[in-house]
Amino acid sequence: MEPTSTVGFGHFIAQSDFVGKFLFGVLVLMSVASWVLIASKGLTQYLRGKRSSVFLDFFWNAGSLDAVQAELSAHGARDPFAHLSAQALHAQAHHARHGAARLAEAGSSNDFITRTIKKVLDEETTRLESGLTTLATIGATAPFVGLFGTVWGVYHALVAIGMSGSGTLDKVAGPVGEALIMTGVGLAVAIPAVMAYNAFSRSNRVLGGRLDAFAYELHSFLTLGEAPGASAAAQAPSAAPAAAPVRNLRAASNSAAV
Repeated sequence: MEPTSTVGFGHFIAQSDFVGKFLFGVLVLMSVASWVLIASKGLTQYLRGKRSSVFLDFFWNAGSLDAVQAELSAHGARDPFAHLSAQALHAQAHHARHGAARLAEAGSSNDFITRTIKKVLDEETTRLESGLTTLATIGATAPFVGLFGTVWGVYHALVAIGMSGSGTLDKVAGPVGEALIMTGVGLAVAIPAVMAYNAFSRSNRVLGGRLDAFAYELHSFLTLGEAPGASAAAQAPSAAPAAAPVRNLRAASNSAAV
């Protein structure tokens, strides 16, 4: 019983050669990197979603864009929606004061605001996708690193059989156990990385869609002074009297979504 009690995970790793230990170390590093990314991006997405909800609730209940500007000046932009609003409002005010003083500001105020919003959307998309390439790479390559360790372990088993002239269990148990462990470790590293990549990608697509819709409404309000479709709604016989401008923007958006 005593000899069998020493056979375990550490025993198989300890008896592997340099290549086996190197591959195991690579898998451990990949696992640590993926879990660090999963934890950091998960926490970041949770805080981003919470702050975005708070800002959007404030934005749609604000009396005017001046109140939104005052809030952004006081507390800064800590989420994508606040960042987009701050940059769009700054672009409108900057172009109104200085006009097209530089090549980057060429065109009308509408053009300048459009370019600013597009630039912010690209920046937010890049920020949301940071780290996903690493997760995708780990998820795609970890099984093959484990498979290479498996092949190396089977090779050791064949060498042991060839040297001993017999395929007894004591000759092949170590190499075969090493091969199975490397397969399991490769899968254990890859599965969480793939699941996290899919979850983060879906969350980013949802947030990106919401941000695009918000950008369209914000652009329309800054350039036209009203929400998309607000003029047609105002001309309808049963149209209710207009409320605050920002509240009109939200109502028009909800009507368009329906």
